[in-house]
Amino acid sequence: MGEASGKLRYIDIGINLGDPVFRGNYHGTQRHENDFEDVLQRAKDVGCQKFMITGSDLKESQHAVDLAKAHPGVCFATVGVHPCSAKHFDSHPGGSSKLLQQLGDLAKKAKASGEAVAFGEIGLDYDRLFLTGKEQQLKYFEAQLELAVEVQLPLFLHSRAASEDFERLLSAKLPQLPKGGLVHSFTGTVEEMQRLVDLGLDIGVNGCSMKTEENIEVVKAIPLTHLQIETDGPWCEMRPSHASAQYTKDAPSLPKAVKKEKWSKGCMVKGRNEPCSIPHVAWAIAKIKDVTVEEVCKAAWRSSVEMFGLGETG
Repeated sequence: MGEASGKLRYIDIGINLGDPVFRGNYHGTQRHENDFEDVLQRAKDVGCQKFMITGSDLKESQHAVDLAKAHPGVCFATVGVHPCSAKHFDSHPGGSSKLLQQLGDLAKKAKASGEAVAFGEIGLDYDRLFLTGKEQQLKYFEAQLELAVEVQLPLFLHSRAASEDFERLLSAKLPQLPKGGLVHSFTGTVEEMQRLVDLGLDIGVNGCSMKTEENIEVVKAIPLTHLQIETDGPWCEMRPSHASAQYTKDAPSLPKAVKKEKWSKGCMVKGRNEPCSIPHVAWAIAKIKDVTVEEVCKAAWRSSVEMFGLGETG
């Protein structure tokens, strides 16, 4: 297996590289030196060649674009406002129309210069209504879908416990979005997955998508042609307690992980998921689907490049 792993190529389509923990800063406290470049290098060393940095609000979308500018051809950005941050629209100086305008301007400009490859992360999250209420989420998901039609980028989508409203709003707009989109960090049912695939969407799988036996059944059923892989770091790490653990026994070992207080160069940090763990996602999917890891990587690479471009011409 070790030999094959050197030839495998990965794209982490969902990685929150804007998060301060990738600069050694946890909850506003600097715990260790900025190891951002080390994080990128560790991922490149295992064959992860491209990274899509998630934009979760206007500020973070701008940050993602800036990181993509600093790492051309390697890092790319998504631009959008996450459902849990949708309340930003109503608190924005100049109101919601101003925020939508600024978001649209950023997306169009960054699309033209090649940094922004998707519009998102947008969608609905009814698990966390304490962050933004249902009415605001619905209103601004719809408004951002309209903006996405104007910008004409593929969608980077989020759906939690909201499948009916999510599918209803989405299917109304998808005919005007020929590039389609991806529902990332998928944790829904087999039936929900099937309906999304029938709409022409792809499904993003990470550690959170393989926690339970039910999740495993869903991953088994996702058509390989509609599957893309991600880590969603610094979250969604794969843990020994997850149902996925039995499927990663042959996966290449990860660099040593230490507590942030004990940080030393070259080590991962416990509890901070990194893009270098993406082979474990691919290995688990391969074992669950009973196909080779090469097939998983090839299919995911093709789908990601077809949907998002990512500077590839072929």
